[in-house]
Amino acid sequence: TKDYPKPLLKVNEKAIIEHILEKISGVGGVDKIYISSNETFERHFRDEMKNHLVKEHIDLAIEPTTHEGDKLGAIGAIHYLIKKEKIDDDVLIIAGDNLFGFDIKDFVYTFHKTQKPVIAFYDIKDIDKVRNTYGNVLLDEVSRVRNFVEKPAEPLSSLISTACYILPKSTLVLLDEYMKSEDKRDAPGYFISWLHKKEEVIGFVFDEHWFDIGSHESLAEAREFYADLKKS
Repeated sequence: TKDYPKPLLKVNEKAIIEHILEKISGVGGVDKIYISSNETFERHFRDEMKNHLVKEHIDLAIEPTTHEGDKLGAIGAIHYLIKKEKIDDDVLIIAGDNLFGFDIKDFVYTFHKTQKPVIAFYDIKDIDKVRNTYGNVLLDEVSRVRNFVEKPAEPLSSLISTACYILPKSTLVLLDEYMKSEDKRDAPGYFISWLHKKEEVIGFVFDEHWFDIGSHESLAEAREFYADLKKS
């Protein structure tokens, strides 16, 4: 994927991002969808939108970078998009390279019930797999984030972040503050690690399937799973 974006890799004859957009389509109250990428992959996404993602409320937001060293990082790209589009509303953020089985409507319901930032967590059931690899959380008995560490050497639990977030409008001010005060702008987990010390953050734990498409092996595993799902 050096020259091709991961969200456009096919699983079950559909791009990963199409699977995500199908899930979002069932959620009420979504006014606008932005697909965020950079100039390197702009043409790929424009072609995909022309051929497969023909929806009026989807826009492509292009980060003005082409080289790895210039990229804003995931947090920087989210902040750039919010500022550029003057977004002043609650925001649902989903990484474009992951596949999951939970219903986004349940995720959104948790947000409406709490009116707090909500993060989706998956129980990988193996602490050794968490080590130095994933965003890792410790939740209390009412699902509040008590601690969050990005790629921990000593995991807090077997719960890992799946890069699915809902941030209320009020939290966007804290994103501004983070960008001014912190320099870790790649993995969104760094922001969550900082955020839960500033305000209450809620964990949404699901046990349906989840795949992080970060390797050839995980892509093959996802393709096999979805092929079996289609048959059944």
